[in-house]
Amino acid sequence: MIDGTRFALFLSAAALLALTPGPGILYVLGRTLHGGRREGVLSAFGTFVGGSVHVLAAALGLSAVLATSALAFEIVRYAGAAYLIYLGVSMIRTRRAQPAADLRQGAPHQHFLQGITTEVLNPKTALFFLSFIPQFVAPARGHVTVQFLFLGAISVTLNTAVDLLVVLFAGALARKLQHDPKFGEKQRLLSGTGMITLGVYVAASK
Repeated sequence: MIDGTRFALFLSAAALLALTPGPGILYVLGRTLHGGRREGVLSAFGTFVGGSVHVLAAALGLSAVLATSALAFEIVRYAGAAYLIYLGVSMIRTRRAQPAADLRQGAPHQHFLQGITTEVLNPKTALFFLSFIPQFVAPARGHVTVQFLFLGAISVTLNTAVDLLVVLFAGALARKLQHDPKFGEKQRLLSGTGMITLGVYVAASK
């Protein structure tokens, strides 16, 4: 379906991009440092689903709206930035909470849904898939939509694999130091500040 040389180039480029620190990695890192490995894994799988939504939308041509409408892009960008800032403020507000309280306030499905929401509200993800993947699609070798979905699934999977590696190492650090109350408080403060900074960056970047 896809030329071997073209596919090898795609894998190389997608792997390099997956290893490059970006909003997705920073988000998963922040969630892991805030709530441990389980929260990080759920957030990573959430971003996987969110990224898959963008792949499907781009394959069906829906993401073209974001590329052609400045208003649509701005609305989604600011909505995503506001959501990240909201998560950061929530972390800071609950920085003194005990572990049991954290469990009551954040059910597992909430972390998963937050990951989906964060990624879906990132218009740069949509524009990335819309501009990157078509370079490796060959209309002469089969259905364009199928090729797009195939390459997009690989790209999202690579991104999630890197996110899970981040969770692995960050979770180990969080687990080792979880019995230090002062560290936990500083940890939540720093994680929340990082989320707010990321939200501001998304809102201010062009």
